[in-house]
Amino acid sequence: MAARTLAGAVVLAAGLGTRFWPYNVVRQKAAFPIANVPAVRRIVDDLAALGLNRVAVVVGAGEASVRAALRGCSAEVRFAQQFGMGGSAPAALAGMSLFDGDCLIVAGDVVTARANLAAMVERWSLGQEAALALVQPLGEERPQDWLVAHVAGEQLAGVEGHPREGTERLAGVYVWPQAHLGALRDNPGVMDRVPVGGMPPVEAEIARSLQMLIDEGETVGAVAASGFHVDLDKPWHILEANTRVVEAMQQALETSVIPTGSVIHEGAEIEGKVVLGQGCRIGSRVVMRGDVWLGDGAQVLNGAILDGPVIVGPGTVVRDYCQIGGHSTLGSRGVYGHGAEFSGVSLETVYCYHYCEIWGVVGQGVDFGAATVCGNLRFDDGATAWRVKGRRETPAHAANAAYFGDFCRTGVNAIIMPGRRIGVYSVVGAGVVAYDDVPDRQLVTLKQEVTTRPWGPEQYGW
Repeated sequence: MAARTLAGAVVLAAGLGTRFWPYNVVRQKAAFPIANVPAVRRIVDDLAALGLNRVAVVVGAGEASVRAALRGCSAEVRFAQQFGMGGSAPAALAGMSLFDGDCLIVAGDVVTARANLAAMVERWSLGQEAALALVQPLGEERPQDWLVAHVAGEQLAGVEGHPREGTERLAGVYVWPQAHLGALRDNPGVMDRVPVGGMPPVEAEIARSLQMLIDEGETVGAVAASGFHVDLDKPWHILEANTRVVEAMQQALETSVIPTGSVIHEGAEIEGKVVLGQGCRIGSRVVMRGDVWLGDGAQVLNGAILDGPVIVGPGTVVRDYCQIGGHSTLGSRGVYGHGAEFSGVSLETVYCYHYCEIWGVVGQGVDFGAATVCGNLRFDDGATAWRVKGRRETPAHAANAAYFGDFCRTGVNAIIMPGRRIGVYSVVGAGVVAYDDVPDRQLVTLKQEVTTRPWGPEQYGW
């Protein structure tokens, strides 16, 4: 039998991403950068590298951010709108309407190794299954939070929505043939394969269409993810995805890259490899422990300490004895200095200085007041329980980190307690201790009570 080929790829980037708050307000979550590359751009670039140069991107809420993220990419990208019922099945159907052949379908908010996409393409080429699904072990994640895949050998035996038991989940990557578009079109509009007592929303999931094929006697192949794979479902997944990508970059790095025009001072202490863009500068007394990537025009100056692996975005300045923790990514055009400590992920134009202590995720354009501190350790040494859309959850990763929405600010000596989220366009005023999440567009200030009484030389016997 001749090898099967794919006509192109469909990338799904139309959902509201409400569980991703506060990072879904000013962008579609597929446009959120991981290691300074938007997730959807990372996917499309990998698809092009695998020879899938024709890509349909399905958009809805946050369309502008997705288009901006894909501007200038090498693939031939067309956009399709999702109308009517929500869910991945109608989105996939909208994208596949732009092609005449079989397609690889990828959720735009997954951060996945290129090897996983390549395995799907190869399996489809050599196999005879009616469709394919990428699956991944749940690991520390709970089955109640995911669409679970029941796998028998290399086949998908069934799917179940948010069950009480399960060991693997659907990973948001599929191969779907034109011959079975009817299973997407005729999706019942609710993921009714749930445990007794489950309450699925009215939403047409690809998982339900897969189950339709299985019920009709078709064979659906299950491809195990061999490389890293993270679904950007909730804020803490940002830190997990960033760590996985940075570790992969570190493993692939063979030698330093120092272009002509970039300068490393002889007084810098570098223990690892460096990859520098154009016009970078590493100054005196700088300490770099581990591998470091600097974007064009980035500067690390005057005693700054980088505990690699660390990525520093274009035009960002790290200076004056501040410390950047391992597996951190700093966005472009930011300033970090004067004894500040930062670990985690930040986007562009973040100002973090004057003894700030920050661990977590920081959105675009965040301005930290002097000595803003994130309290990341609890007295019970436990993990913080969150409320996500009203549901109590304890994150498997980074439960105690702080999460700052885009364009928020803090005042001098603000304290953010473990696991708290600060909404977009909000301000946490000077001296405030934020014990609770702060919604979008809120100003939180401290109501001060003072006592005044006469004082002067008379109090000293004059």
